[in-house]
Amino acid sequence: MESRVFDVGVYVDQMSLLLGLELRDEYRDGVVANFERINAIATLVNSFLLPDEVEAAPIFEP
Repeated sequence: MESRVFDVGVYVDQMSLLLGLELRDEYRDGVVANFERINAIATLVNSFLLPDEVEAAPIFEP
């Protein structure tokens, strides 16, 4: 199976086109940096396997 690398810059460019958002050049680097942080956090969260017995709570109660 081929492993793909997530290119955040390409993702940001494609999503801005898809959503019809004008992303000015002076903001693009900041947006890409934030999505890189989001990707790092999501990768960490998704790396934890949950047992099959775990069920999603219908209501979040802190």
